Amino acid sequence: MLTQSEKAAIFQRLHERPEPFVIGNPWDEGSARVLTSLGFEALSTTSAGLAFTLGRRDGAAAVTRAEALANARSIVDATDLPVAADLENGYGHSPEEVAETIRLAAEAGLVGGSIEDATGNPANPIYDFALSVQRIEAAAFAAAKLPFRFMLVARAENYLHGRPDLLDTIRRLQAYERAGAEVLYAPGLTDPEDIRAVCTAVRRPVNVLMGMKGSPPLTVAQLGELGVRRISLGSGFHRAAVTAFHRSALEVLHEGSFTFTENNMPLSELEALLK
Repeated sequence: MLTQSEKAAIFQRLHERPEPFVIGNPWDEGSARVLTSLGFEALSTTSAGLAFTLGRRDGAAAVTRAEALANARSIVDATDLPVAADLENGYGHSPEEVAETIRLAAEAGLVGGSIEDATGNPANPIYDFALSVQRIEAAAFAAAKLPFRFMLVARAENYLHGRPDLLDTIRRLQAYERAGAEVLYAPGLTDPEDIRAVCTAVRRPVNVLMGMKGSPPLTVAQLGELGVRRISLGSGFHRAAVTAFHRSALEVLHEGSFTFTENNMPLSELEALLK
């Protein structure tokens, strides 16, 4: 098994490549093993996938920090790949709470993680600019104390919360970059020119979320041409699995047939992926 420092070095090099890489998003040990067997180069947890697996809604503090980090640790233990995590808003409003989350994430074996500027409060969904920057500064300071390079991702959440303000999004990402973020991320961008504008406006690698409803029909290569260096799918794989489960259950319940089993992966193949 690789050490945490070795995984961190591999993860850093992935972000430095001229071509983009796709980071797989497992929700548990089994999905982590499958993605590893298929050839993904790095993994990152999905907060929505974990919440849904636990039978809860995504966001609104439905999953505790302890639960999220326990899930992350189980994924770290299931693979030899570098693993990062969706750390939501850092599980606290204050910069000090965010810094503690980064420290605990490293203790869980993670080599990266994202902090978003969403408050979880529908009445005031995005942190004020100054506090948002202070939170990333605290996260970056905590990451700098670690004995390896922790890839801190700063997320500007405007587009996921009804604020499609490109200029403010770029302003925030530029400030987060100055505050010490290693990767910049504005989930919800769908226009290719907006994606290009974000990539052009910052020097650090940019992550783009694919798989959401309304995502642009772009390939990995096309995203690379726009300047993207990392591509994630969030809960995309988990929702694909639940969608197949839902449709299969409806077939049994309403049609009394079992044709969905004809396309199921043989148990032997599944077991081979889990080794």
